[in-house]
Amino acid sequence: MPTIYQTLKTDHDKHRDLLAKLAKTQGDSEDRRKLWQTFYYDVSAHAAAEELSFYSKLIAESEGQPEGRHSVAEHHELEEMIQGLHEMKFSSPGWLARFKALQERYEHHIEEEEKEIFEKARQVIGADSKGAIGAEFTSLKKTERGKVDEKAEQALED
Repeated sequence: MPTIYQTLKTDHDKHRDLLAKLAKTQGDSEDRRKLWQTFYYDVSAHAAAEELSFYSKLIAESEGQPEGRHSVAEHHELEEMIQGLHEMKFSSPGWLARFKALQERYEHHIEEEEKEIFEKARQVIGADSKGAIGAEFTSLKKTERGKVDEKAEQALED
């Protein structure tokens, strides 16, 4: 069973690939629509499951709180950027510029997670050598995937 670190890194690599492909799209194309749909649902479910399975454990320990809270705050900033893009017309002249700002911010976030947060988490919550946290994340991500639309509607109401 893959560890939480391997599982998250695999997702991050998938997200990097989707972002690179999206950056090459133009206008309201079928490619842009499909790639965005995949990215939007996957990253939204990923973030929710990561907070529930990984960051909750990191924040539960006092020495992991600063890093955990920082990353969760970044999740919320990214969530707002993603939701703003999701509500924009793909043909809008500003869509690609806003997307590229999101891409830069998201790639910074996942690089920071992989290089700094993972190291701290290994010290605080352990190596997850049996993959228990990784399995929990995978299960939660499937559940959270079904809640993405519901959460987006609630965000609009707030």
